[in-house]
Amino acid sequence: MDKSDFHFELPPELIAQSPLPERSAGRLLVVPPAPAAFEDRGVRALPELLAPGDLLVFNDTRVIPARLFGRKETGGRVEVLVERVLGSHEATAQLGVSKAPKPGSRLLLDDGAVVTVLGRDRAFFHLRFDDAPVHEVLERSGRLPLPPYIARDPDAADRERYQTVFARERGAVAAPTAGLHFDQPLLARLRERGIATATVTLHVGAGTFQPMRAERLEDHRMHAEWLSVGAAPCEAIARTRAAGGRVVAVGTTVVRALETAWCDGRVQPFAGETRLFLFPGRPIHAVDLLLTNFHLPESTLLMLVSAFAGRERVLAAYRHAVERRYRFFSYGDAMLVHPQGQAA
Repeated sequence: MDKSDFHFELPPELIAQSPLPERSAGRLLVVPPAPAAFEDRGVRALPELLAPGDLLVFNDTRVIPARLFGRKETGGRVEVLVERVLGSHEATAQLGVSKAPKPGSRLLLDDGAVVTVLGRDRAFFHLRFDDAPVHEVLERSGRLPLPPYIARDPDAADRERYQTVFARERGAVAAPTAGLHFDQPLLARLRERGIATATVTLHVGAGTFQPMRAERLEDHRMHAEWLSVGAAPCEAIARTRAAGGRVVAVGTTVVRALETAWCDGRVQPFAGETRLFLFPGRPIHAVDLLLTNFHLPESTLLMLVSAFAGRERVLAAYRHAVERRYRFFSYGDAMLVHPQGQAA
């Protein structure tokens, strides 16, 4: 299967550039298995679309202000996008620079902090923050790393809205965007409906926005992301399924986390890196329903959704969404996707 098999035409004006005034005000496209018709609903209809005893699993990662600016010792400007914090003073990062710096060279950030380049692994540089801990520098002068398809600088509102209301564990450089639709009133209605919640952590990396370089899916090497699935969500998933409830993943990051932790017929505690690449032909075991935003053409995220619900069905849903003028990507609308072969 080729990445071009996951192409679709998207009018640029459908790419959401800002969030709606209210988190839960977005539209929701319900995608049951074929041949049932698509349903145009709203995110606030989610409590009635789920059932008492279902379990929503959220990603509680917190987006860090990962973008820094400065210059090389030789004078050239540099942009630093922190990918992952490694202990207190070290990180991996992408560098926007005219000529790649060599190991041992220093970067002088605009706020006065000094960063030493320790080495390089493909697109990522290993950096040491010499003057202060990485998180201290980021909180002091870092900027929120909005996705490249949002054609504006981040503003004060983005610091709240490009963060889920349940964000807790700092470390992501991109938001788990399906979770952005939830606010406290919606969460309260879900609880009243008897729908439980659990959290896992997967720190979304900047690699999520990088295009696939391999044409054949089997040749693609997935970027690494760190995740943690604790004992509590594992127990909640086991209880839910034993009682006949459904596990609802809020976002593709939750699917990756739970599938990475799937072992011997169940989700088990796991902490570490994953390079799991899910695409059609690779079954998904841990999830019964998927709430997700709309993803970029030819992206690994679109391929993951297609692994869950079938490529033709997902691409038909995307064509429907374009025709009905849904809003796409991070600040856009959502889909509630049923797996292929199950009743709606």
